Amino acid sequence: MSIDNHQHLEGEMTPLQYELLLELRKNSARAVMLHQTISEKLGLNTTDHKCLDFLMNSGPVTAGKLAELTGLTTGAVTNVIDRLEQSGYIMRDKDPNDRRRVVVKPVREGVNSISPLFESVLQRTLQIMAQYDERQTGVILDFLKQCNEMSLEEMNKLK
Repeated sequence: MSIDNHQHLEGEMTPLQYELLLELRKNSARAVMLHQTISEKLGLNTTDHKCLDFLMNSGPVTAGKLAELTGLTTGAVTNVIDRLEQSGYIMRDKDPNDRRRVVVKPVREGVNSISPLFESVLQRTLQIMAQYDERQTGVILDFLKQCNEMSLEEMNKLK
């Protein structure tokens, strides 16, 4: 959607809100491009890379849980898991709580190869975050949590 398609909103919000909306769109697009670039360096597609990111943060999960976390279908997640396993980034293992179930978990060596690609991004993000006090950080955090929840809800509506 072009910016022109949103100009009718300009009268419905303050100039600062409108600028924020435009910056959110730019942030989203640049994040996709950054992760596409990193994914290419890793020899992965972007979806596989981001699913691996969810796994790195969640720890061992079932395919169903990974589908829930990512908003992808279970069929799509199964394909992602197959590709990540073949690439050496994850492994399937028996669920310690239910031996009939399988969980997927990151392989330490594979994950360790990713961290250096994000070191600069992490350091620069920490520098930006340091500019805000605790109250401001809390507001930003709340806003991002609500945006993330909305994104997942919108993905589920589109399925």
